[in-house]
Amino acid sequence: MNETTGSAVRVEDVVKRYVLDDSVELVAADGVSLTVAPGALVALTGPSGSGKSTLLHLVGGVDRADAGTIVVDDREVTALKGDDLAAHRRRVGFVFQRFNLLGALTARDNVLAPVVPFKVDFDKAARADELLDAVGLGGRERSLPSRMSGGQQQRVAIARALVWSPGLLLADEPTGNLDTRTGAAILDLLLSLRAARGMTILIATHDPVVASRCDRLVRLQDGRITDDVDLRAGDIDVAGLLAGRPD
Repeated sequence: MNETTGSAVRVEDVVKRYVLDDSVELVAADGVSLTVAPGALVALTGPSGSGKSTLLHLVGGVDRADAGTIVVDDREVTALKGDDLAAHRRRVGFVFQRFNLLGALTARDNVLAPVVPFKVDFDKAARADELLDAVGLGGRERSLPSRMSGGQQQRVAIARALVWSPGLLLADEPTGNLDTRTGAAILDLLLSLRAARGMTILIATHDPVVASRCDRLVRLQDGRITDDVDLRAGDIDVAGLLAGRPD
């Protein structure tokens, strides 16, 4: 596998508002500030609507902040436009709860999909096969998603997220559609990929088991950070934090 250097992330006083159909304003990020070191594995937790997914979308450049600053490595994401913003998105890997695979394409072609329109300095098919092997799907390159289990489909989605060798991986409930055993295997995979590639990973999750295996837990409520806990110290009541109880 190609070596990857983890990205540094800095979020300062970020605000994001949405106007709902009934003209009610929803504040999804309310002055959020967060610094993530290269190579860190951070769980973003909190109830539905707390701002977890919004924060991932803002860092990845999928959505734009109304105020504040987001910097990934030396790129001020909040200032990027056009081709520069598109280039930033290619430097970030995205994994979602829904696998978002193209049903008519093989596993290999799903992995290749993000790079097909671009001229690159690597062999595309070889890169896809390398990544599929890395996620435990060597020999399944020609399989269609309909012939794969949910866990296998998520592995294909992870391989696709890595095709540009990103320094930052953003995972939004990556185990949410999987049973407990399969979800644990996907988390093991993400941890092993981080160890091999040095990626920075931000995971939005409701699952205390997933959160407890991260280096750090950041809990959001109503668009604000309410807890920021270093889990490497051990003996932390992760389930209690997710339920809103004090440690």
